[in-house]
Amino acid sequence: MTGSGTYALLAVPFLGVAVLVAVLAGTVSARRRRAGRPDAAARGRRTTVLTGVVAGIALLVMTCVFNNVIVGLGIVAYDPALVLGARIGLFPVEDLAYSIGAVLLLPSCWVLLDGLGSDRSRRPDAVAGPVRSERPTQPSRAPEETP
Repeated sequence: MTGSGTYALLAVPFLGVAVLVAVLAGTVSARRRRAGRPDAAARGRRTTVLTGVVAGIALLVMTCVFNNVIVGLGIVAYDPALVLGARIGLFPVEDLAYSIGAVLLLPSCWVLLDGLGSDRSRRPDAVAGPVRSERPTQPSRAPEETP
């Protein structure tokens, strides 16, 4: 390490929150599985994990490409005294912390917000009968009967 790592210290709270939300989502998911919720078990955990991994890899690759482009073009510059020293191409490695946090946060929020809509639809007062209009409905006519 060459510098004091100030850019890395900026990323620590963001990553800390992302890790806490991911742990909370894992706990909620485990409790749902133990409770035997059929909708949570039937969602296809393997597909969900595979989709998250592929999306996470795509996000990290795009971050690496575009960070190198914007640093190479001079749009963004980093103070060498404030980076850890390790670089991926032209940008410091600590700049990936935000992408890693997003990779953790998105599926975690998906898990945490998954049960909100299904609980509301199961309530008996949420199920309404057919909506009746004030006007009486007329039977439909065949095209040749219309004036």
